[in-house]
Amino acid sequence: MASLSDGHPLTAGRPWPLGAHWDGRGVNFALFSAHAESVELCVFEGRRMRVLALRESTDQVWHGYLADAAPGLRYAYRVHGPNAPDQGHRFAGQRLLLDPYAREVVGRFSWPAREDPVHALTAAVVDDRFDWGDDAPPATVWNDTVLYEAHVKGMSRQHPGVPEVLRGTYAGLATPAMIEHFQRLGVTAINLLPVHYFLDEQRLVNEGRVNYWGYNTLAFFALEPRYAARIGGQSVIAEFKGMVRSLHAAGLEVILDVVFNHTAETDEWGPTLSFRGIDNRSYYRLPAGNLAGYENFSGCGNTVNLAHPRVLQLVMDALRYWIEVMHVDGFRFDLAAALTRDSAFLAALRQDPVLQRVKLIAEPWDVGPDGYRLGRFLPGWGEWNDRFRDDLRAFWLTAEAGVGQLAQRLAGSSEIFQIAGRAPQAGINFVTAHDGFTLRDLVSYQNKHNELNGEDNRDGHGHNCSWNCGEEGQSDDPAVLGRRRRLQRALLATLLLAQGVPMLQGGDELGRTQRGNNNAYCQDNAMTWLDWRQPDEDLVEFVAGLLALRRRFPHLRQRHWLTGQENADGQPDVLWWHPAGRPMRVTDWQSRKLGAFGMQLAPPGAGSDQQPTLLCLFNRDDIPVSFLLPAGTWLQVCDSCAETGFATREREKVTPVAARSVQILCRQ
Repeated sequence: MASLSDGHPLTAGRPWPLGAHWDGRGVNFALFSAHAESVELCVFEGRRMRVLALRESTDQVWHGYLADAAPGLRYAYRVHGPNAPDQGHRFAGQRLLLDPYAREVVGRFSWPAREDPVHALTAAVVDDRFDWGDDAPPATVWNDTVLYEAHVKGMSRQHPGVPEVLRGTYAGLATPAMIEHFQRLGVTAINLLPVHYFLDEQRLVNEGRVNYWGYNTLAFFALEPRYAARIGGQSVIAEFKGMVRSLHAAGLEVILDVVFNHTAETDEWGPTLSFRGIDNRSYYRLPAGNLAGYENFSGCGNTVNLAHPRVLQLVMDALRYWIEVMHVDGFRFDLAAALTRDSAFLAALRQDPVLQRVKLIAEPWDVGPDGYRLGRFLPGWGEWNDRFRDDLRAFWLTAEAGVGQLAQRLAGSSEIFQIAGRAPQAGINFVTAHDGFTLRDLVSYQNKHNELNGEDNRDGHGHNCSWNCGEEGQSDDPAVLGRRRRLQRALLATLLLAQGVPMLQGGDELGRTQRGNNNAYCQDNAMTWLDWRQPDEDLVEFVAGLLALRRRFPHLRQRHWLTGQENADGQPDVLWWHPAGRPMRVTDWQSRKLGAFGMQLAPPGAGSDQQPTLLCLFNRDDIPVSFLLPAGTWLQVCDSCAETGFATREREKVTPVAARSVQILCRQ
């Protein structure tokens, strides 16, 4: 970095693009603040700080150009204005503030928050150049997509096949050992929990914990450095790009969980680190009758104000940055309903030429009024379908859901998503996710056990639709273990036989347990890190086998809704089958006792002689059920309860379906 002598004062520069951008000769700085009275740029050389006034303001953007500045320069802002909370203003002119467009955050925030430059978070000017080679996005179509939810650190932290120096890092996630596992399973996209720069809440730090999940973002453009290996002095940005490039080369997409609904500055008692001190009234939603407070649709103390054009621009600029510069393939929006309140967010995304081509997934709710918005997003969006999760659990584990509810989920939840031209892929189907029980715990614990979180077990969901199979927690009882084995496989099979996009929680295929903790957001330890020492190899192979069948049979990933109507070959695209050997009737769907039924799927497309008819049979009862089969000779290709789950055998006229199991057959 060139020395910044007083001979290189700020010149006017330009008000775009926002942030700090190096052009090879110097750096242009641009910061939006509608209510600031003056703005100072603070630049650092070691422990020396220079303060330079940004004298130019164009359309509420303060800007200046610093000749000879180069990548590596650290900087922050001081923003002056009224400290009048009752008017929505919280300026603190002597406090160093982080650029909302910071590409890299330098320093480490610590509690209690301090105002001196030594402890301030600063941004660094970056050089985004990177040799991408022939990198290209896999661009997997929605109906072929299988999501795998993963935590950067937790995935590889204990993997013996990952070099120790890379474990728990961006680079570690893309090592041959990890890629081999993803490819063995057959997933197509890695959905990463937040990787944006985030803070640990003060309460957690005081108690000796951290925010492991990372849903407490401070900088929307910057990577979280705690996941960087920095081998050979490589920057965190270059390491992340290298990870993306390697995963793409293996045919794997990278989806990011993003948190634009709130920031780590929390409520009025939280720290002033960036947005609040730059322009509180613009960046946050404030109650009309109490400008000193914050709307809290996130449950985390504040709500980002996407109704403001410049704040919406910030989010849109960030999304384009991660696509165009970092090459990621899509986003899952945390508490996405909060982003749509009084804003043009959905319309802006829909028309954006960059964002139209990537995967967009909504968590379609927040904690505010009318916050549950499942099925109300636009065409092109996928949505986490918690109805699928709850009905599958209630069918298999508690018998609170009947065959009709399960059939609706298997058919893609058309009553939720079949509007405005949306396809079955609008539903992101899952049984477990980071927020809740693991699959193994779902069949091992009747109740949550979150005592180690320090909240007296009050946190986390209380209604989990779980079943411990006869004994709470760990068990040596063969009968209990047998039930658990069968139910895990039945749940996984049902997930991967349903229309829509399936999502697996990373580690479920290994038999991972969190010892009954269903809200392990603050557990950065062996409870949440995947244990690769004794994986359930049979379960891994079972998941891989199911995904192979999903690839083999296009019946399971159709682009159009099932209707029950006959296709050009004279077959109904779906036929619901009763164990007695006939189509299901209205009274069957209404029965509270019936726990077994079948789903027959014709091969999609007219004149499809290459594909057989598929028959999927489900039995949640605790005794075997014999199914009379439709006419023809059938080949069993999967039995979820068998020791060799994918051994084939012919079936004619009748097939026994074991208790708590799923069977898949195809007509020969």
